[in-house]
Amino acid sequence: MFDVQKIRQQFPILQREVNGKPLIYFDNAATSQKPQAVIDAIVKYYSHYNANIHRGVHALSQEATDLFEQAREKTRAFFNIPQAKQVIFTSGNTHSINAVASGAHVFVSKGDEVIVSAVEHHSNIVPWQMLCEKVGAVLKVIPVLDDGTLDMKTYSNLLSNKTAFVVVNHISNALGVTNPVKEIIKQAHEFNALVLVDGAQSCGHMTVDVQALDADFYTMAGHKMCGPTGIGVLYGKEDLLNQLPPYQGGGEMIDQVTFEHTTYAGLPHKFEAGTPNIAGGIALGAAIDYLNEIGMDNIATYENELLEYGTAQLKTIPGVTILGEVTDKAAVISFVVDKLHPYDIGTIVDKLGVAVRTGHHCAQPVMDRFQIPGTIRASFAFYNTKEEIDIMVQALQRAVNMLA
Repeated sequence: MFDVQKIRQQFPILQREVNGKPLIYFDNAATSQKPQAVIDAIVKYYSHYNANIHRGVHALSQEATDLFEQAREKTRAFFNIPQAKQVIFTSGNTHSINAVASGAHVFVSKGDEVIVSAVEHHSNIVPWQMLCEKVGAVLKVIPVLDDGTLDMKTYSNLLSNKTAFVVVNHISNALGVTNPVKEIIKQAHEFNALVLVDGAQSCGHMTVDVQALDADFYTMAGHKMCGPTGIGVLYGKEDLLNQLPPYQGGGEMIDQVTFEHTTYAGLPHKFEAGTPNIAGGIALGAAIDYLNEIGMDNIATYENELLEYGTAQLKTIPGVTILGEVTDKAAVISFVVDKLHPYDIGTIVDKLGVAVRTGHHCAQPVMDRFQIPGTIRASFAFYNTKEEIDIMVQALQRAVNMLA
């Protein structure tokens, strides 16, 4: 049975106060909070088996290696990745995207086209701009409609035999809208184009099956699925990962090194140069265990209840306009209030103990599209409550009255 009060007791940070008020944390799209099980996994690693992995024959190294590789297997199962060697641990979602884009010159040539969507995070725009500049490719953009959904008709028209790569987020961090990635991938593959899906906002809120999607590459952010910061995942189809050159050179990612020539290790080590975030990887495994215990279907159902409730309550505030109010979306509400600046509202509600995000959310082209400086973004997680939403709405109404 889903018991949100019992769940909340497992998150130490939710017991604290901010400015004399109980913390209400609605910035989950930026990073999720961590349950005690994840915190314990980090502490236990450094307290009991801190050692480098894959290289030592001593007991500590072997224990740490076993736990790190167990986390890789847990990640494989969680996202239905075919083989554990296709789970590449990175420092985060941005690292994962850059690892692909930096080597994508083997897939993209001069005159080719790379298609991105207009609702991308900067980390899924800039690396592809850099690639296009390097190889002489052309960047094309899928427009966003007034309701925050992608213009799929234009997307279909953009696809051609020149299309080499399509990159799109699964869920928009700025609007919360879920993009039709399965259809995007299907259409791209009809032109033999590769597709990278940015899963930073989806990985902790819904069931993700990379094989069912048929994604060529899929990226994940550990810190947005109750894991620690500094750990991410890159999935790729095996043949594509074998073709992709390594992003970094150094220890662990080599087979043989001479001054004349170096050969690289096989997957996944080819992309994991240097000492990884061992504690982060192990703790990500603990986070996956925790999410599995609650159940992703339970999480998705409950967060949708919060979304529906929060949307209805926010609409009681005069002057509120919600962007991306569509049926298929995550528990993210991005909104503006008349002509009031988001930063001013965010500052006032913080004094009342409510943490929301304000600004362009590293998605400036989205704000330019709607001709606004930014939004107020309330993003919910399965440990939030409707009572917290009520308090947020009261705080927002107070802020509006003060600024009007």
